[in-house]
Amino acid sequence: MGATAGPGVRRQVIRVALSATGVVALMYLIVAAGVIAFTTINLTADVDRRITGTIGRLPPQGGREPDSPFDPGRDPSRPFAQLNLTWTVTSDGRVLAQSGTPDLPAELRAVSSPVTATISGTQVRIAGQTVGNDKVVVAEPLYQVGDAQRTILLGELLIAPFLLVSVFAGAALVGRRVAAPIEAGRRRQLEFTADASHELRTPLSVIEAHTSLALAQDRDAAWYRTAFTRVDRESKRMRRLLEDMLWLARFDAAHPPKANEPVDLGTLARQAVDRFAAIAETRGFQLSVIAADTGAVIAAAPDLVDRLIGVLVDNACKYVPEGGQVIVTVMGEGGRASVIVDDSGPGIREEDRQRIFDRFHRSVVTSSEAGGAGLGLAIGDAIVQATGGRWLVDSSPLGGARFAISWPAVSLG
Repeated sequence: MGATAGPGVRRQVIRVALSATGVVALMYLIVAAGVIAFTTINLTADVDRRITGTIGRLPPQGGREPDSPFDPGRDPSRPFAQLNLTWTVTSDGRVLAQSGTPDLPAELRAVSSPVTATISGTQVRIAGQTVGNDKVVVAEPLYQVGDAQRTILLGELLIAPFLLVSVFAGAALVGRRVAAPIEAGRRRQLEFTADASHELRTPLSVIEAHTSLALAQDRDAAWYRTAFTRVDRESKRMRRLLEDMLWLARFDAAHPPKANEPVDLGTLARQAVDRFAAIAETRGFQLSVIAADTGAVIAAAPDLVDRLIGVLVDNACKYVPEGGQVIVTVMGEGGRASVIVDDSGPGIREEDRQRIFDRFHRSVVTSSEAGGAGLGLAIGDAIVQATGGRWLVDSSPLGGARFAISWPAVSLG
């Protein structure tokens, strides 16, 4: 999209990507905080179960001096060598502890349910329970909880940049893909409007010129007849142009279904040839149809297929010279049904075949009698795409152009 999208579209894509990244960052922050909180709660609950389970197994310590859990030479951030710190608060208020165990703060001597406290600069989880006439208090440093919190936080900080960069890149990529058809549609609309204005300007100018001349001074009857003939021709041309433009606009907005009901291509081809028979007779060329009972039936909207065949026959009739030939062939083969329109006109140059379906594009240099504004094949292409057909544009055995469309055939049985 970078080569076709304007700066405004690119800025919009970046804004959308930044907004998506911001939302993901906020959600990630909430989830990260939740993970840390959940881990902290669970690890703290494990500590609580250990210290409360230990209390019942510890007799009053009295003055016994087992291995000291306090080692002043250890890492200052982890001064306690053992997990459990125990104190015994006697009935007369004395505090008995292992040698080297830090003093039990007075406010914690009556503790019962597990609480978080700080002893000698170390955060611990502490609980107490009456055993006999004394009270046993047990504490465990929250080393494991702190380690887990730091590990999780480090992991989250390492993951966050990669996640946010990936989200931004993904949102930008999706935004570019979404904006590409929108931007292409906007450009097509602008081009369509510009081309339509250009095509309408010519007939309007002719009508305006003849009207101005007619009003400027009196003319003879022959002049007025000639002027009105030109005005009539340009009015009809403008009406056809407007009808085609309105049809394309409605078609683009309606999004017709690709399949509707069984359609007999042979019947529609014969009807189209009948409609144009008078034109062929007037201009002196041969128009025929070859549509044997081949079972060429497709699933589509009948009015769309009928218009498509009419567009192709009309296009061939415009360009075929006097004494020429137009043949419409309907056939079913290999599980597909086809309509082929051959003419003996000037044909289509190889370099023009890539653009013949562009709106307002004329594929060949023709005389003014051919008329048209380059919308016929654009209408045909829109119908082919909507009905799931496939184009084949080639040189005709008659010397002109061949337009063939095929669809998957369906069985009436």
